[in-house]
Amino acid sequence: MSIDLYCEFHSEIAESHPIALHQWQDWFESWERYLLSEGAIAEGEYELSLLVTDDLKMQQLNLQYRQQDRPTDVLSFAALESVVPEIPMQISGYVEPIYWGDIIISQTTATRQAEERDHSLTYELAWLAAHGLLHLLGWDHPDEESLEKMLNQQELMLRQISL
Repeated sequence: MSIDLYCEFHSEIAESHPIALHQWQDWFESWERYLLSEGAIAEGEYELSLLVTDDLKMQQLNLQYRQQDRPTDVLSFAALESVVPEIPMQISGYVEPIYWGDIIISQTTATRQAEERDHSLTYELAWLAAHGLLHLLGWDHPDEESLEKMLNQQELMLRQISL
């Protein structure tokens, strides 16, 4: 079991980004262990990417992929829209990691939301990352009941990383 995180911080926000790369990796590994223990994922090798950017880039992506000409806090692009396929083990014992997809967070919006909600930027970024990860794993919130379940799951995930 392992998760490889490919992380990028756009230069516009990099100097003010409060979370070290190794911290992001630790958080996603903790979430992987938690989700495995809950039966939400199977044991395996996984990959995903995380991009932290600003509102300008986020607005461009939101327009391109969701036809909404405004920034948003987090976008998720799942690589798999169905049940995770069984990938056979190669003769060498190498198992191809399953790519979950991409999470993109606007640090500009996260900063604003953290101030409005009276908590730290670190907490807000972790909250958004957990939300994005759940979307990659197939969670959605088309109605109030499913939103409540998803928000509760995010809260449990943040407890796993002591936030």
